[in-house]
Amino acid sequence: MYSITSESASHPDILALIAALDRYQTELYPAESNHLIDLTQLATGSLLMMVIRDYQLNAVGCGAIVLNGDGSGEMKRVYIDPTHRGQKLGEKLLAALEDEALSRHCHTLRLETGIKQHAAIQLYERCGYHVRTAFSPYAEDPLSLFMEKALVADVRLAVL
Repeated sequence: MYSITSESASHPDILALIAALDRYQTELYPAESNHLIDLTQLATGSLLMMVIRDYQLNAVGCGAIVLNGDGSGEMKRVYIDPTHRGQKLGEKLLAALEDEALSRHCHTLRLETGIKQHAAIQLYERCGYHVRTAFSPYAEDPLSLFMEKALVADVRLAVL
């Protein structure tokens, strides 16, 4: 059994998961194509951070959304420990993050992922994300894939 809860980006369990993600991405991409962000430096109100824990309360996955204040957000730092993959935890994590973002009046989510992360790309596609052009602050990068998902069918409904 797994649980998904909100957590501080500075929690030691989150920092350990993000360090594992950074090691993985550093092996795949050169520094200029690694768009790593230190979530602990963001204002608390602009960050949604969630952790997945197993029945022994070990942190096995995490993900975040940076809220931009304009009704959009950026999915960041999604990672599932390799020993816990294949159990639909990614789908559950994204759904929990999306629900929380929607409750904070976020109507559109965007993300950047690397082209070599095939499982991540498939996860995002299964969850309704579509390929788009680069968005600020990114520039087009042949090693990056940019995606987006509308959380509401009509953006005007998100402000009600």
